[in-house]
Amino acid sequence: MSYETIEFAISEGIAVLTLNRPDSLNSFNAQMHSEVRSALKEVKKDASVRCLLLTGNGRGFCAGQDLGDRNVAPGSEAPNLGESIEKNYTPMLRTIRSLEMPVICAVNGVAAGAGANIAFACDIVLAAKSASFIQAFCKIGLIPDCGGTWTLPRLVGPARAMALSLLGDKISAEQAEQWGMIWKSVDNESLKTEAMAMAQHFASQPTKGLALIKRAIQASANNTFDEQLDLERDLQTLAGRTDDYREGVSAFIAKRKPAFKGQ
Repeated sequence: MSYETIEFAISEGIAVLTLNRPDSLNSFNAQMHSEVRSALKEVKKDASVRCLLLTGNGRGFCAGQDLGDRNVAPGSEAPNLGESIEKNYTPMLRTIRSLEMPVICAVNGVAAGAGANIAFACDIVLAAKSASFIQAFCKIGLIPDCGGTWTLPRLVGPARAMALSLLGDKISAEQAEQWGMIWKSVDNESLKTEAMAMAQHFASQPTKGLALIKRAIQASANNTFDEQLDLERDLQTLAGRTDDYREGVSAFIAKRKPAFKGQ
């Protein structure tokens, strides 16, 4: 399928989805929502994919929603933003969180509003040192969405999450790394290289086991310690039945590099 607002390709176990409206800082309009949904469906149905890399073209990763699609003229009826979230953003965020593979986000520039929170929903975030993160919602009378009110307190604590959401201050990539908002900030010219190297690593790893790790870490936010112990038992049972576990043990005993198939 051909796309106009994104670039999408699958090769050697890696799916790369690049937001491609650089003149609008890759802000979402209706077409981009539709095309991202389509690409994520391809990722889910293609059994060869073992890692998803999400990034953007141009000087911004994503400026959130294109407000040109949300302009409220004097006297006109206000848009139903909740309906837009339910139709567009919520399915996208749920898919990203639930993909049974690592999801890397390479933030190449400003990540504002929904753009920041989409990044935070990914498993590992790398950011160019020139990138920044902004909870811009308060500046137009809205609340953080795309899971921002859930992810931010868990990433940086309630005090910082509250201040970031109420003030809308810009946070540099290096500050975001120091606060634990992202995994790592890297030199601008190294971002794509490091992100692809990480994706290639994941494409050679025991994918089902990594998916179970994701499931366990995500569930821990709402589980008691005893509940988490039970979940670990259940997920470890599943992991122990995979072909990759058998291969990993065999390779360890034979002192050779494992050849994981993601099965």
